[in-house]
Amino acid sequence: MTDTSFADLGVDDRLIAALKEVGIECPFPIQEMAIPIALSGADLIGQARTGTGKTLAFGLPLLQHVLLDGDDDFDDLTSPGKPQALVLTPTRELASQITIELQAANKYRGARLLTVYGGVGYDDQVDTLKEGVDIVVGTPGRILDLADSRRLDLAGVVHLVLDEADEMLDMGFLPDVERIVAKCSSDRQSLLFSATMPGPIIALARAHMHQPVHVRAEGQDAMLTVPETTQFVYQTHDLDKPEIIGKLLQAPTVTKVMVFTHTKRSAQRLADELVDRGFNAVTIHGDLTQQARERALKRFRKNDATVLVATDVAARGIDVAGVSHVINYECPDDEKTYVHRIGRTGRAGALGVAVTFVDWADTPRWKVINKALDLGFPEIAESYSTSPQLLTDLSIPEGVKGRLAEPRPREHQDRLDDRHRKDDHRGKGRHHDRDNRDDAKEEIGRRERARRDGTARKGDGEAKDSGKPKRQRTRNGKPRD
Repeated sequence: MTDTSFADLGVDDRLIAALKEVGIECPFPIQEMAIPIALSGADLIGQARTGTGKTLAFGLPLLQHVLLDGDDDFDDLTSPGKPQALVLTPTRELASQITIELQAANKYRGARLLTVYGGVGYDDQVDTLKEGVDIVVGTPGRILDLADSRRLDLAGVVHLVLDEADEMLDMGFLPDVERIVAKCSSDRQSLLFSATMPGPIIALARAHMHQPVHVRAEGQDAMLTVPETTQFVYQTHDLDKPEIIGKLLQAPTVTKVMVFTHTKRSAQRLADELVDRGFNAVTIHGDLTQQARERALKRFRKNDATVLVATDVAARGIDVAGVSHVINYECPDDEKTYVHRIGRTGRAGALGVAVTFVDWADTPRWKVINKALDLGFPEIAESYSTSPQLLTDLSIPEGVKGRLAEPRPREHQDRLDDRHRKDDHRGKGRHHDRDNRDDAKEEIGRRERARRDGTARKGDGEAKDSGKPKRQRTRNGKPRD
């Protein structure tokens, strides 16, 4: 943080008082750079590492800009009660987290906030819209649903924010985002924030913005990962990973742990395995209803669960206090995924630990990530749950086993699994098609990044032909399945 105060940046006294009550008194660099520009009404592209305060960098200007009853110029509003500001995010969890942070700063301002995402019923969201809202935070799928059905009027939106924009565009949301932008006021302010900003994303953003100012909280050569996060990388066997995690959970430095997996199935399997070992673990993935996700997050936030196992759907936006460790259960697809995953710890100046497990087959991919981020792990040590160096690195006490409870009888475990599946998958019916587009596009985006990563490695001579047989063709030239 800096010696500059929020008052020096021009932030409203009511917002400052609310922030002070939650222990926020000094701005982070991205906030110090972005807030004055955003308050001036100019378009802005803001870039900073995950966990360095991007939400308040756009949230405070939004809360200060919206016109409320009693403000000067409120009577000039053509449609009082219609949204004046819109924040688009790639995931439901990020939308919820942004709303929580805005509500904390909004305590004495009194703006009406609404979070909009799929996976839950429409009725409550529609009722709130009828009562009137000032700021809407949501995901593209449900925003479009409500806008197309004329239950959400975006014509009065004069402040538009695209948060984690690179991920949103990379996941295939561009057509939805463009349709939403077209429904907003042409005389609007546009703010774009993200931890990573590749050239094509900048070019695309500039096409929808008016002479944007581009600010970076660090120089071009700054590390993308937060310095407060200590990173460890191990080459491990898949069957030994639960034992390592079980031992790590008993280390004295552990408070809360987030584990990221590639697939929904592996997330559920690992969470079940940790519960069977006696640990309080919950999971979040795309096969669960929104209510089940929210229950899991609530348990994790309230310390009723020590471990949260998640797919990348939760990598963006989960800001839970006290996360001491993040574990990549498999090697991430690319450097951007790595940055955003480990950004769940070491946030806001706190210390954190990131542990990455790399399978033998994923070694080439890890080398690409290591080179892109200059992490200093060109060679990975083969490690096991009994390796002295691993135990020392992670402060695991000597003699600790990776299990607190005896294994359940197989019959009991099968019945428990069946009951959990029925509970968590219940209710996915009529409104599941577009509501689940966000999850589907996240999976598509992950696979597309992996495909591009593999193509790049082949171009660099770092990967060989996979050896898959070519598809045979019939006489008319059509492929044979």
